[in-house]
Amino acid sequence: MKPATAAKKLEVYLPATPAEFQDGVVSRDELDALQADPPEWLRELRRDGPHPRSVVAAKLGVSISGLARAGVTDALTTAEIEEIKAADPDWLRHERETQADVRRLAAEQKRAEQDKAEQKMAEQKQAGQRRTEPKRPGRR
Repeated sequence: MKPATAAKKLEVYLPATPAEFQDGVVSRDELDALQADPPEWLRELRRDGPHPRSVVAAKLGVSISGLARAGVTDALTTAEIEEIKAADPDWLRHERETQADVRRLAAEQKRAEQDKAEQKMAEQKQAGQRRTEPKRPGRR
């Protein structure tokens, strides 16, 4: 696979990886080996960064879109993420609230869909119990 795909699966920022990783092709076996027993450079990247936006967003508890709205477009190190958390700027509080609302609405929607499916199954079961008489053959 391409290095960009492997970096995404490893949740690391591609430009921060070693040149041999960026220039090569990563097989599935190599990817599995990197995940199972990460080398020092990978452990260091995961620990200290710089991190890709998806990881930055997760560490801050916001969406990637929320980062963009706040003007955070670059990869950040763990120290920079911790500084943002400590400063707790207005945009971060707002985006966390937005993210919580989105998650709450998604959970409510999922529950409503489950309730609807359960109701439909109960109706089908009830309709099946009513039909105890054999069907009569129709005319042609």
